[in-house]
Amino acid sequence: METVDKTFGIIAGNGAYPKEMAVAARRSGVSRIVAAAFVNETDPNLAEHVDAIEWLRVGQLGRLLKYFRDQKVAEAVMAGQIAPKNLFDLHPDWKALMLLARIKQRNAESIFGAIADDLQKAGVHLLPAVTFLEDALAPAGLIAGRRLGRRHLADVEFGWNIAKEVARLDIGQTVLVKNGTVLAIEGLDGTNETIRRGGRLAGTGAIMIKVSKPNQDMRFDVPVIGLETIRVAHEAGVRAIAIEANRTLLLEKTAILDQADRAQISIFGR
Repeated sequence: METVDKTFGIIAGNGAYPKEMAVAARRSGVSRIVAAAFVNETDPNLAEHVDAIEWLRVGQLGRLLKYFRDQKVAEAVMAGQIAPKNLFDLHPDWKALMLLARIKQRNAESIFGAIADDLQKAGVHLLPAVTFLEDALAPAGLIAGRRLGRRHLADVEFGWNIAKEVARLDIGQTVLVKNGTVLAIEGLDGTNETIRRGGRLAGTGAIMIKVSKPNQDMRFDVPVIGLETIRVAHEAGVRAIAIEANRTLLLEKTAILDQADRAQISIFGR
């Protein structure tokens, strides 16, 4: 592939997502990658995969914009989440305060959308969060593990409608169900805590469903399954994970499929 001369920026949250993005971008021919990382969130090892990295605190929007301007970033992605506890420990700078003042509802879609607008004004185009990672998008059908029985498929269908409605209301994107009963709905505690809550109620055999939002903005908050998801699901006794095909990222895909097989967890793309 032809080398990309523009500087590519990564707004890096936690987990493996930012590193996977940097590796995929480099493999796709991007010549210069810079990362905006967050203290107590971003994996420090990301520095090994980028050409420059700036460490920020959550809420330093003005500094983020200045950094990208100074680095001449033309295009960027948001990769990885910020832990909910850090969102409550937010110390916004004046730029972030101005952003928060102009939005009516402070949810992920409105906040990230406003950040995208500010980036655009600074000359930075925010790309879809799956850029360079299209091969990691979940396909339809059985992806890993044993085939699902009729009862499990019925739970997938039941839970799917619940999850889509919860996502539409911008509450969360994950639910756990068993035998036609909702066990846990994702809130601000995040996916892993939702799995643990549902697992405690189910004992074993719960079905986890994770979906995208209706009219999902693919620039941010895209559903992601990683190795940590599989580990937590295994500990919680989850039987299967149903995800939305072509709209969910499987990070470190080969390792995920191997771990799911060993944990006897089926992954199903719907």
